[in-house]
Amino acid sequence: MAIERQLPANVLEFASGNTDLYVKFMDYWNHYRADNGAKTTFQTTDGEGKPISFADKEAMLNIALAKEIERIAGVKNVDNLPLEVWANNPMVAWAAFAVVNQLIDAVLPKTLMETIGIYADVRAIGYGDNAAFDVEPRDLFVVSKAGHGMGQAEIKKQFRGQVTITPEMHEMTVGVSMYKVLAGAESLAAFTAKAIRSMESQITVDAYNAFATAMAALPTTDANGRLKISGWSQDSFLELAERVSAWNGGQEAALVGTQRALQNVLPDDSNYRYTLDDHFVTLCFIKNAFGYNAYRLPQVADWETEFAVRLANDKLWIVSPTANKLVKVVLEGSTLSNTQGAFDSANLTQQATFYKMWAAGVATSSLAATIDLA
Repeated sequence: MAIERQLPANVLEFASGNTDLYVKFMDYWNHYRADNGAKTTFQTTDGEGKPISFADKEAMLNIALAKEIERIAGVKNVDNLPLEVWANNPMVAWAAFAVVNQLIDAVLPKTLMETIGIYADVRAIGYGDNAAFDVEPRDLFVVSKAGHGMGQAEIKKQFRGQVTITPEMHEMTVGVSMYKVLAGAESLAAFTAKAIRSMESQITVDAYNAFATAMAALPTTDANGRLKISGWSQDSFLELAERVSAWNGGQEAALVGTQRALQNVLPDDSNYRYTLDDHFVTLCFIKNAFGYNAYRLPQVADWETEFAVRLANDKLWIVSPTANKLVKVVLEGSTLSNTQGAFDSANLTQQATFYKMWAAGVATSSLAATIDLA
């Protein structure tokens, strides 16, 4: 299947040719994200052309998960073995979270690219590696006038820089009743989806923080070289968009921001009119502003503060999406987990700590600009 080619190498190696579960989970994950507001596609019918609901997918996925856990554990759940006995086998507990780790790795990188890909690249590296990014000079060689008797001009040489990003360990501890999962009373598929959303949200915040910090440091004083302007105006935007495009080698600039920020993008001429089916009415922002595309960044919840959000609604950014991305997100190795036995806890809940190494940093010679709406 074409979707199999989207699976990372470590997941394919772990699956050993049994990719059915991981393919199903990718579709389940896309359906889950779509139900939570993401713009993504998923299967609406089964192999026989019959409509299939999210609940149906979850039920089938949990069955497939149990089979994969059994395969990895190498412990058959024979008919005369009580489920609670089999479920608390240390190999079964280990295998369950080993499979969950691979499901996380199967969808996390692609999901991140869909969320932050407009300004960030995602790179996966092996354990013990550091990600080194070459930063090429953005300027050109000097061309001088010469006389007929001049053999050469002043020699110019450019040197590339390098930025190294070293991933840091992150952990997340959760509790789950393995007996209830394997008995069908709790959904391991839903548990895995929530674990992925948790990691994705934190990585998105880290990437955005790196991006926002770099944008806040842009120059504002020199009118000929400023990259940060206060207050929206059509002319100010065009000034910055032209500058970003020109200094990124002619690669087209684009306007980026949250939906609340993008709704401020209007012509200076107040004589505009909108029909009911216009983009501004249906989307609340203009998809193409004065010849430049506009992209909406999905807002991210601030889980540290009740009902707060993380992405600034009072800023617009001008970037070149096809140029070298400003932010680099590095994921090191595969997801790991450390599990405790169910009988180690007073409430017989199995605890698992997930470990994932990542870091986000700015490593590029590309140019970007900011419009501060506040």
